[in-house]
Amino acid sequence: MSIKHPGRAGADPAEDEDAGLEDAELEDAELERELRTLDRSRPTAHQRAGGAPPELGWVLTIGGALGLWAAVMLVLSEITVAADPDATLACDFNPLVGCGEFITTWQAHVLGPPNAVVGTAAFGAVLAVGLMLLAGARVARWFWLALTTGVSLGMIWVLWFQVQALFVIKGLCPYCLVVWTAMIPVFVHVWARSVQGGHVRAGERLRRALVLDRWLIVGAWYAVVVAAAVVVFWERWLLLF
Repeated sequence: MSIKHPGRAGADPAEDEDAGLEDAELEDAELERELRTLDRSRPTAHQRAGGAPPELGWVLTIGGALGLWAAVMLVLSEITVAADPDATLACDFNPLVGCGEFITTWQAHVLGPPNAVVGTAAFGAVLAVGLMLLAGARVARWFWLALTTGVSLGMIWVLWFQVQALFVIKGLCPYCLVVWTAMIPVFVHVWARSVQGGHVRAGERLRRALVLDRWLIVGAWYAVVVAAAVVVFWERWLLLF
């Protein structure tokens, strides 16, 4: 039995035409998928005018609210301990997880005033920006640069405190965990928006990765933090169960 191959002598012209149409359709489908991907990573007219997608507004609003709540609770805990050093705090769950040990360390006052006071102001600002963007506000490029710089400094502080908590203080503060949970998506999404809008210059691959895979980056970051806490405190976790 002979097999006819497209493009070879003796091949059926109809088969050649069908194969050519299938190849063209596949190329068109791949091109369409590529264009859709590029479109999702490029700014819309609203974003080019200084606005932001609702998703970023919600991330900043929810993240700002969570961080503000955690910071306020830490401030209240510090006030309680200042009034009564032997007070039992609601955030002290066990020898490993608790905030009582944290708020009396020098790391909790590295900026001078309690870190929680600074965090209250910072997360209040993040919440305000989130509500502003949800309302459809459009802001200038300098605003995006200032916001990106602010969340970057906040993320640097969080990373530093994570190292201190894991390797120096050797414990986990519940309210600090809330702050970490809030800051990671805020940082990633603000950077994605700034790169997408061209406010921060980045290569094509980096822009697409930040914009299209921002939640994947957040999830991977969470996984790294959880894994670090499990590995560093493995023996102490075993003693708790």
